[in-house]
Amino acid sequence: MKVIVEADGGSRGNPGAAGYGAVVLDAASEEVLLERHGALGITTNNVAEYRGLIAGLEAARELGATDVEVRMDSKLVVEQMSGRWQVKHPALRPLAAEAGRLVNELGGVRFGWIPRTRNSKADALANKAMDAQDGR
Repeated sequence: MKVIVEADGGSRGNPGAAGYGAVVLDAASEEVLLERHGALGITTNNVAEYRGLIAGLEAARELGATDVEVRMDSKLVVEQMSGRWQVKHPALRPLAAEAGRLVNELGGVRFGWIPRTRNSKADALANKAMDAQDGR
């Protein structure tokens, strides 16, 4: 099964109240197959971005995906997961390792950067998670 994962994370303040969102789309029709979002408490934007990626990869695995295109507006996460940049921050290393394990389980996973305006579904879910945490 071929899918697209769009993932995002954010924090209000850095660190601040944080949340993530992920959407799994059918690669052919771009129909939404699964959505995930969650509040993370107080943490950094980069941690939230990785949590969004992990949630999206886990959802793709639940669906039995074997071919995954990941789209994120986080250049840091895309470059680190593509192996072009090192994961230097200690808080991100275990998250990158967890995402890497999921990538290995799924098999064919590719990463691509997209502008924030093209990541609106995942962004909206991340904001929904942050709003719930803020009591909005």
